[in-house]
Amino acid sequence: MFPLMTSGIWFVLLTISVVFMNLSPLLMVEGEQQVPCLFIMGDSLFDNGNNNNLITNAKANYPPYGIDFPDGPTGRFTNGKNTADFLAELLGFDKYIEPYATVKGVEIFRGVNYASGAAGIRDESGIHLGDRINLNRQLRHHKATISHMSTLLLLGNKTLTKEYLSKCIYIVGMGNNDYINNYLMPQYYLSSKLYKPEKYATILIQQYYKQLKTLYRYGARKVAVFGVGSLGCIPAELDLYGTKDSICVDSINSAVKKFADKFKPMIDDLNSNLPDANFIYINITSIAIGDPTAIGLTNLAEPCCEISPFIAKGQCKYNGSACSDRASHYFWDGFHPTEIPNLVSAQRAYTALLPTDAYPFDISHLAQL
Repeated sequence: MFPLMTSGIWFVLLTISVVFMNLSPLLMVEGEQQVPCLFIMGDSLFDNGNNNNLITNAKANYPPYGIDFPDGPTGRFTNGKNTADFLAELLGFDKYIEPYATVKGVEIFRGVNYASGAAGIRDESGIHLGDRINLNRQLRHHKATISHMSTLLLLGNKTLTKEYLSKCIYIVGMGNNDYINNYLMPQYYLSSKLYKPEKYATILIQQYYKQLKTLYRYGARKVAVFGVGSLGCIPAELDLYGTKDSICVDSINSAVKKFADKFKPMIDDLNSNLPDANFIYINITSIAIGDPTAIGLTNLAEPCCEISPFIAKGQCKYNGSACSDRASHYFWDGFHPTEIPNLVSAQRAYTALLPTDAYPFDISHLAQL
């Protein structure tokens, strides 16, 4: 997957790396790359092509996905850019972070996107859709990347590699599929039969905590952990469960909130118990607060693309139609936002608009550490 470099490229890379590691954040100006690299772990909200060649129904490398993206359908589960793309722009990267499935050679030093549609904290989440790269597998992929980086930097210098990684930003967004494609699907999974919502949320956060500690052990020191949103308000769940007098499925939001409420204590624990750790929490529920019409979003419940009637119901139909007023739609398909909400999520994660958007601070401050 990673071709060997010539000695000349190796020397240039080493020189660039040392410069990055000694660059003071105080010298950064707007528009410049603020950190040496960006690593992304997550699900379909961040996936930019890792599922394309997997045997799975959870993929988005076909029209009308990517209808507003310069390269067309790339595997992003939206009409244009996803939140990870916008965050890379805000951090000053001149191009998007490559997916693990296709990244080559020296590109790994800019970062890698490991995110995978249908992936979860729990290994089994999303399995009914086919293959997916769960968080444990993403961590193993990152370990392989680090090993390759160490080989390229001073012939296996792990200390230099860890010093480099400590200056990078990591973005992790997991947990959605542990509900959408696990707990809320009793026809495929036993979790809702075995655990009440509070117990399931506790088990989930405990496993997530261990996985984030593993990421820390691999060298991550600046980590932005994205929470889960109000899953009871997405079109696929509204279609499946229906509502009574409420706009959303309240029982789903209530169950998911038990998990979301555990993020801040987890972040506090990680920062207290791990030396030099800087974990932050991005509160997606808080970011969703506001008047969507202020940014032109007037259709908040209907998908913009024609929905597939098959096993991946909720995703766009292959070569299906798409609405022309995409700028007014919040949802692209039954699960994922259009490009505009993705941009807003990235902007408020980077620079918090409300004190509740990020804890204890936002990504722009994380980059300066």
